[in-house]
Amino acid sequence: MSTTASRIVIELPDELRPPISEAEALVEADRCLACGGPHAPAPCAVACPADIDVPGFIAAIAAGDADGAAKTIFAENLLGGTCARVCPVEVLCEGACVFVHSGRKPIAIGALQRFATDAARAEGPPPGRERAPDKGRSVVVVGAGPSGMACAGELAALGYGVTVFDEHDEPGGLVRYAIAPYREQQDPLPAEAAALAALGVEFRLGVPSAAAEAQRAIDAADAVYLGVGLGPDTEVSYPGDDLPGVWNSLPFIEALKTGSPPRVGHDVIVVGGGNTAIDVAREALRLGADRVTMVYRRTRAEMPAYSHEIDEAEAEGVRFSWLSDPIRLIGTHRVEAMECRMMRLGDPDASGRRRPEPVEGSEFVLRADTVVKAIGQRPRTELGEWVQGLEFDGPALRIDTEGRTSNPRFFAGGDVANGGSSVVEAVREGKRAARAIDRWLGQ
Repeated sequence: MSTTASRIVIELPDELRPPISEAEALVEADRCLACGGPHAPAPCAVACPADIDVPGFIAAIAAGDADGAAKTIFAENLLGGTCARVCPVEVLCEGACVFVHSGRKPIAIGALQRFATDAARAEGPPPGRERAPDKGRSVVVVGAGPSGMACAGELAALGYGVTVFDEHDEPGGLVRYAIAPYREQQDPLPAEAAALAALGVEFRLGVPSAAAEAQRAIDAADAVYLGVGLGPDTEVSYPGDDLPGVWNSLPFIEALKTGSPPRVGHDVIVVGGGNTAIDVAREALRLGADRVTMVYRRTRAEMPAYSHEIDEAEAEGVRFSWLSDPIRLIGTHRVEAMECRMMRLGDPDASGRRRPEPVEGSEFVLRADTVVKAIGQRPRTELGEWVQGLEFDGPALRIDTEGRTSNPRFFAGGDVANGGSSVVEAVREGKRAARAIDRWLGQ
């Protein structure tokens, strides 16, 4: 077992990517080399899944035209303000910046995108696109997450009548309810939803897809887009996990984002090694925990979370217990500790990663006032119960390269089809499906 020795006492930022001032934006934008051209696009633009003209919007900021920069962003990504906050820019646009290859600090593209979109929003409704003449055709979008919102906005701009159904009372999907608040609490989702409504998108919130109202609309629509994301947390049970103080990751984050943060106590254990587990661990520090330990049954090399986020979590004081597997939770009136055992890596399993195997007699106990299980999310295979002809590749809904499912009237994208990826990837898949729906209905 390897752990960080002690928590580093530092002031943790409320926001991972805080806003920058106009003066800072002008200085940063002026650093950009505006590389690339029509025959050789800039690496940062190539790395953007939403196809934003990155050098173009940065040049507009450098010229003092924040509104023009925002128009360039929203021309390709109607959720540009959200993506500015939550995109893993370190492995996308900023990671591709030519400065990285010369050992220099990359342009702060995420911060500049936030500056432009926030500045535009402060002046009124964010600049978007005009709606094309009405086509007289209707599309239902199931799910008001990033993929569904992107698809709905693109289709509305093309002149389709679009209705979005979602079981939650607010739009945003995982961004609103499952992404840690230090990345994004709520804004700018309301403004982005309002921009879609101005294009003609109708939101029917608080209406599950299985409700009669939604089913009638789905049956009557010319096409349907499934952007429902993944399901609840994967069920992993340990003896004692019914004790107070034991959480699944999604309810834990939702409690933070809806104004009911739990009292986590001094010692928090997070089980899992993905990006959600990292989010939970870093939020636990922000809730006042003295010690936060991530328990993962493989090594750091196999951890699915972004490497830079593991580094950031460790710098903030998160401890890591590698090659550790929970056995049971201990406590009387609430959780008090977790018993684990050491693991070693054996032969590769079906995923290609080496399979963890228990080391006999290696049990140890970690103190815990709160335990959060962040193992992953369940697939949405129940879709096959009300949509005929859908096929699945393991847990993911099967789609082709344009988002078509095996039922010709249904298209899909986002986590339900890719098994869980970034917000900007969901936006790309929503845009791609909107174009495919337009071509199919125009035949």
